[in-house]
Amino acid sequence: MSVDRPLRIAQVAPVAQPVPPPRSGSIETLTALLTDGLVARGHDVTLFATGGSRTSARLHAVYPKGYRENPALWPWELCELFNLSAAVERGAQFDIIHYQAEYSPLSLAYAGLSVAPVLQTIHHMPTESEVALWRQYPEAPFVAISHEQARALTGLRVTGVVHHAVDTSIYTFQRDPQDYLLFLGRFTEGKGVLRAIEVARQTGHRLIIAAAENDYYREHVAPLVDGRQIVYVGEVELREKVALLGGARALLYPVQAGEPFGLVLAEAIACGTPAAALRLGAVGELIDDGLTGMAFSSLDELVHGLPQVLALDRAAVRTQAVARFGVSRMVDEYEATYRALTTAGSRL
Repeated sequence: MSVDRPLRIAQVAPVAQPVPPPRSGSIETLTALLTDGLVARGHDVTLFATGGSRTSARLHAVYPKGYRENPALWPWELCELFNLSAAVERGAQFDIIHYQAEYSPLSLAYAGLSVAPVLQTIHHMPTESEVALWRQYPEAPFVAISHEQARALTGLRVTGVVHHAVDTSIYTFQRDPQDYLLFLGRFTEGKGVLRAIEVARQTGHRLIIAAAENDYYREHVAPLVDGRQIVYVGEVELREKVALLGGARALLYPVQAGEPFGLVLAEAIACGTPAAALRLGAVGELIDDGLTGMAFSSLDELVHGLPQVLALDRAAVRTQAVARFGVSRMVDEYEATYRALTTAGSRL
């Protein structure tokens, strides 16, 4: 096959909500960027997603709305399976099917059945027991979203590592920040919102917190919100999110559990806002220490090192973000992965 021939690609998104999402949803956001980027390169792309999705690709919608919008679509696993099956049933029309797993790689079951190779991307840090189960299909290709995640996929066929991207035309540079720190992420113990509040209190900085309210927020976070130093603004739309990220002096990312990526880090530095994070999971891969932020080994180190983070050159932060997390780089790397899987002799 000529390397110059456009590829016929099926992008299978989760069907929880539209692509791109109206608010939060990193998987849907990344799928949208990748799909539109591939179309712009001249590839023939079909996106399998909900009917409310906006895309430059051909859209195949099994469901008009996703199961987060329509509670009657349940169980969610069956909805995801039917959407994936719609792509596999049309496998002869594609050179490759790329499945963006919401929770688990349901696509593994099609490894020996699909006419086209099925590539899996998972967006969480898998447990050892999960990976042990997935090894029933050792020939099925995965693409990891970080080297940290790739190490967790031991015994599986990891065809490459592709870091996520952000749309740097949307996440724009803001040279002059306002006087606040920012925590932006889901309210869970692992995300470290309580540690972010602790940092703000110890350093005397104002902290803005943005995320969708849940039981964890109501039980653990709300009692600490005073509306003055610790301010909660709820879940924000994209425009508000960009403004918050760009206006912050620094993003606080004191995660308590290792994550496979951390998209908000890339989003923040794309705005020129440096990150102060704990060195867990993929953090060390994403932050260029002393340039786009700093990764610390403990909360005490973060508290004492925060002035150094705040002193970083925001223009240099932005420049590095464009180089490392631009959409073109991500599309290049996925395109190369697809071609490697579809060359003669490497088909599953």
